[in-house]
Amino acid sequence: MTRRLIRRAVPLCVLSAGLLAGLLPRATSVAHAHAGTVRAQAERSPSGDEVAQDAGSSTGRLQPDGSLSDVAGLSAKDVWAVGQQNAWDFWRNQGIITHWDGSSWSEVPIRGDATGAGHLRSVAAASAGEIWAVGDGHDGLPYVAKGSRDGFDRVGVPQLRVGDWLGGVAASSGRVVAVGSRDGKAFLMSSSGAAKGTTWKTGQGPEGAMYGVALAGRSDGWAVGDTGSGPLAMRLTGSGWKQADLPEIKGGFLRDVYADGRKSAVAVGGVYRSDGGIAPLVLSWDGRHWKRMTPPGRRAELYGVTGDGDGVFWISGYDPRHEAEGFLLRYDGSRWTTLRGPAPAEDRTVRLQAVAHVGDLTLAVGHTLDDKGRYTDLVERFGPPPADGGTVKAASEAE
Repeated sequence: MTRRLIRRAVPLCVLSAGLLAGLLPRATSVAHAHAGTVRAQAERSPSGDEVAQDAGSSTGRLQPDGSLSDVAGLSAKDVWAVGQQNAWDFWRNQGIITHWDGSSWSEVPIRGDATGAGHLRSVAAASAGEIWAVGDGHDGLPYVAKGSRDGFDRVGVPQLRVGDWLGGVAASSGRVVAVGSRDGKAFLMSSSGAAKGTTWKTGQGPEGAMYGVALAGRSDGWAVGDTGSGPLAMRLTGSGWKQADLPEIKGGFLRDVYADGRKSAVAVGGVYRSDGGIAPLVLSWDGRHWKRMTPPGRRAELYGVTGDGDGVFWISGYDPRHEAEGFLLRYDGSRWTTLRGPAPAEDRTVRLQAVAHVGDLTLAVGHTLDDKGRYTDLVERFGPPPADGGTVKAASEAE
């Protein structure tokens, strides 16, 4: 979905592909696949790399027209995802929090809230007992929830008001940060992470909106988005938020960020092309400057990014040249690898909105869209190649 602003108060997250009520939190275009040239790919045996696992595609067991927007994991048996179901019905769409225990997904309820959550866009896991989710409320206010496997409760934030929009959340022990937009400007709020009685602090940045946020420490982190004409990044320090210098990229935008300590971070998004397509955008932080990287492919929509804390990171998104297959990029510090999910027999479009990496498991979530415009939530798992040398699905690409 295009994130250019059509009203100063709310980002353009609901107009593409039939007004999806903000279905895709980090997407930049939900139009059906762009026309693109499929290049020959050099298939290889990616020994030591990840491949789509057997039975690697599943769902989070959402109701019809469901989509998963974000995922966060504490271990391979403790993974959280959020999204919505009944996405086409703005008044009846329902925010979903679901948990993976290593063998199955199960919905975890939000207790004692008569109004209910709409689309939940982002989830963060500080610990097994402290999971945070943000998105829309049916009462017109942004929705903030905190909980665990035992259930969630809506958290009241007195400073929030009708018209505010939250797109991302990050949490660590003793710290929670959420970002979005207010009155056409970047909006940021934080708390100490305590359950109730916490004093929330809010602030605004320059014109634009923020979509992704990551913490590198209690008083260090990044938030990313766009100004409507170029990418936007703000850094959290002990003295608050400050806009960062970025390479000048006309038509660029950022949708997610991963922080690997104070001196390393990766932000992903795209650049609008003159032909109407979108080129992938990846920026890396070296502790002093943000620099542009060169991922493979001239067309791809990049939505989510995560890392292993040791210099390797994964990016989820959508590749219009292979629209029916899940799409991840993996970077190990020197080499890009493209990872793809299984190719189905039926026509469909796959968008992987977010990705998490825990242990040997890389797990991406999003949705499929069939030829009748129906959504189905999707979970795809990637891991080490099978020991018996079975079929793998990975490719090195250049365009």
